[in-house]
Amino acid sequence: MLSFFRRVSKSKVGTGIMAFVLIAILAGFAVADLRNFGSGDIGFGAGSGNLAKVSNQVVSEREVGDTLQRRLQVVRQERPDADYASIIGEFPQVIEAMIDQAALLAFGDKYDFPLSKRLIDAEIAQLPGAKSLGGQVTEQSYQQFLSQQRMTDKQLRQLLWAGLLQRLLLTPVATNARVPVGMATPYASMLLEMREGEGAIVPADVFKAGLNPNDAQLQQFYAANRARYTVPEQRALRIARIGPEQVAGVGASEQEIAAYYNANKATYAANDTRSLSQVVVQDQNTANAIAQRAKASGNLAAAAAPAGSSAAVTSLKDQSRGDYAGVAGEKAAAAVFGAAPGTVVGPLQSDFGWAVVKVDSVKAGGGKTLEQARGEIATKLSAEKRKGAIEELVDKVQTALDEGSNFNEAIAAAKLTATTTPLVTANGTSRTDAAFKLPAELAPALKPGFEIAQNDAPEIVSLGDAGYAVVSPAEVVPAAPAPLASIRERIVSDWINEQANKRAEEVANQIASKASGGMSLADAVKGSGVALPPTRQIGARRIQISDQQGNVPPAMKILFTVAAGKSRAAPNPQGGGYFVVKTNKITPGNALMSPGLITQVQGELSQAMAQDYAAQFVADIKRTMKVKRNDSAIQAYRTRLLTSGN
Repeated sequence: MLSFFRRVSKSKVGTGIMAFVLIAILAGFAVADLRNFGSGDIGFGAGSGNLAKVSNQVVSEREVGDTLQRRLQVVRQERPDADYASIIGEFPQVIEAMIDQAALLAFGDKYDFPLSKRLIDAEIAQLPGAKSLGGQVTEQSYQQFLSQQRMTDKQLRQLLWAGLLQRLLLTPVATNARVPVGMATPYASMLLEMREGEGAIVPADVFKAGLNPNDAQLQQFYAANRARYTVPEQRALRIARIGPEQVAGVGASEQEIAAYYNANKATYAANDTRSLSQVVVQDQNTANAIAQRAKASGNLAAAAAPAGSSAAVTSLKDQSRGDYAGVAGEKAAAAVFGAAPGTVVGPLQSDFGWAVVKVDSVKAGGGKTLEQARGEIATKLSAEKRKGAIEELVDKVQTALDEGSNFNEAIAAAKLTATTTPLVTANGTSRTDAAFKLPAELAPALKPGFEIAQNDAPEIVSLGDAGYAVVSPAEVVPAAPAPLASIRERIVSDWINEQANKRAEEVANQIASKASGGMSLADAVKGSGVALPPTRQIGARRIQISDQQGNVPPAMKILFTVAAGKSRAAPNPQGGGYFVVKTNKITPGNALMSPGLITQVQGELSQAMAQDYAAQFVADIKRTMKVKRNDSAIQAYRTRLLTSGN
């Protein structure tokens, strides 16, 4: 609903309170060095890399590049092939947000807004990603968070410092912005406005009969629309794989398997777990007495009872030797795990005092003999050897290429086999062989295969788990329009569609003109001289289209755009013709009968006003701090982004 009011008022809303932090979050929660954009010489200068400056704060290419790179990483989670061209539409917003940010920082520096370390620490404690499983920020969880975000502690604190400064500066400005009821009521009434009208379809299909272009018309149409029929660049790619299939004969020998088993006997040895009862006291004499009574009776709890509450018995279930050694020490673990079930051991000196331990039960862990472990060891060692063999082949090919070998010579040196694709476009499809489908694992080879020139050195491309591929273009066919003869049927169809659509447009405009002149839309359709579908009644309240958040059918847009008694034609969004809409009746809304709607609109307008206040305040800060933009550097940097790929 609020988006409707924004369109009505043309207000610059939504660029206020936290726009800059949202940009940072959008880019992956990492904008480096926000507190200190630059130092020393902050003039632009040749090659300075500075895009804007505000007092002592500089917006540099590096900061903008970091932000865009992190934004690109987010986009690539859904679209792995995304590059800077995919997000270049966000470039102006990123630049403006960072200039706004720099202006606020410069303003804070000038008027000395202090923020304590404790405030920043409190912000860090609220970051969900920085918390451990226990819900608290620990040193380990914090360092892991910084690593994930590719940030240092200093960079994160600078980012949070900037966010806090924004809140301190903008919250007082935007708080308690209120729109009076008298102002909200007309807007609420506008939402209740009811419109009724008619709609008519003028399909292009009814005008296709008898359309038959001659050769001259086709040639003229083809020449005027050459770009439509341009076939993108095609290449036949030579690809030699270096993967598991090429090293299938590599495997672990019997000697290597035996050597691995002997070197890792602890892994394959039997591993018992034990359930224990123990009592720990600080005095050796007390421990001796407990041990003597327990060994005589076999009951550790009864033996410990005379020692009082300081000799409580605890149970440790299913302890491995390593687990118990971590509690009592290796010497105590050796004694306990060397004893038979039911045995009382001790007293044993541990890190916590003198322990008397009873082995309650033993669960035998299954170790493995060499024969039993042979399969898993062979699989592990063979995988490692094959990985090493693949890397050796890659090194051999790369060495050959570095020494000037061509594609055939390099793969021959490594005894690899190459395949050549049919002519394909950059997406891997072939116009000459419709049945061809590039294997999915070779998809990473497409981009470099289309980037290198035919006489460039081949590229070695990683295929992930599938290994590597050596790729080189065998044939390059530049982008060019397809020959007319090869696509004649398509051109004939396009010509007919265009001519029919032009006729549909003429008829639709004639109908709209007559309907706007006082004739009903139904009569105007009947008087068109063409057999058209009957008109349909349409109607809605404005609140219904405002709730569709911009996804408003074009016919309804026209209904709420033209005045009563007027009509307009527009292209059919589904293609193939035009439609005409006439607004017959407009019934004004009366929000006084819906006080709840007035309250809702009042709240939404107040929110919009708060954002406008914040945006105006930031604009005034920028004027006060004398923002200087290096527009030529900004444009040059944008151009470099587009030409750099990813």
